[in-house]
Amino acid sequence: MVGVIDTDGACVEWTFPAEPDAVRSARHAVRDALRGWGLDSVVGDVTVLLVSELVTNSLRYASGPIGVRLVRPTVDGSAPPRLPALLVEVSDPLPEPPHERPAGPDDEGGRGLQLVACTARRWGTRRGRTGKTVWFELPLPG
Repeated sequence: MVGVIDTDGACVEWTFPAEPDAVRSARHAVRDALRGWGLDSVVGDVTVLLVSELVTNSLRYASGPIGVRLVRPTVDGSAPPRLPALLVEVSDPLPEPPHERPAGPDDEGGRGLQLVACTARRWGTRRGRTGKTVWFELPLPG
């Protein structure tokens, strides 16, 4: 891990080098953060799986640091009521958005974005100053 960027109570963000170890490091960091928030038993496995898939995509297609950010909902009354969700973002320096592609039964890849699309409440991509971010929301009980 290059470093933890932000660790306020409702948000945590890390940057990982574009090295094979990044996937394992991201999984552990995400699991630890969810455990600290008491969300590991609620969305832990699926969050770790989807982060692992997106970080793997970043490693495959981009060179440069990979960012992972988790934002949990807060109860402060300033936002309109909506279903609580965990927001997860994975960023890399490649500006082109990823593309969902059909994967055959014997294909080695091509399922990461399908998993995100089928599992997340919402997901999408956005361009940044130095690349792109793939984000998804997972519903939380409440």
